[in-house]
Amino acid sequence: MKLKSEEKFAFLQLVQYVAKLDGEYGMKEREIVDEYCTEMGIENLELDLSHFVLEDILTVFKSSQSQKIALLALMVLVHIDDRFGIDEHKIVNKIVQQFNLNEKETHLFSMWGKMGSALYEQALVFTQK
Repeated sequence: MKLKSEEKFAFLQLVQYVAKLDGEYGMKEREIVDEYCTEMGIENLELDLSHFVLEDILTVFKSSQSQKIALLALMVLVHIDDRFGIDEHKIVNKIVQQFNLNEKETHLFSMWGKMGSALYEQALVFTQK
């Protein structure tokens, strides 16, 4: 909810793009994207990503705070399926470079994403009938 309206829609494009990178937009990834949309108060529409340009999307996140929010949430998504593949690594590295984050911050964000995805999975188990 701390993202501006324009940032929310840019973030939705970013997460859908990253979720589809490995050619498999799985159930866990869809659930996370749905959760993000609920948190942001926007509808999860399947976006046409044929004209997606990462660098253009990333320029929408102007403040350091919004950049970090986007990257933290993205780290949960890339870790949710337990397959942080090479394509995802490349995209995360491009984002880190454009956001001017250092290696230590990136490592901490990735660890946070792993823990966040594990906690999300546990919450689902606890809340199922």
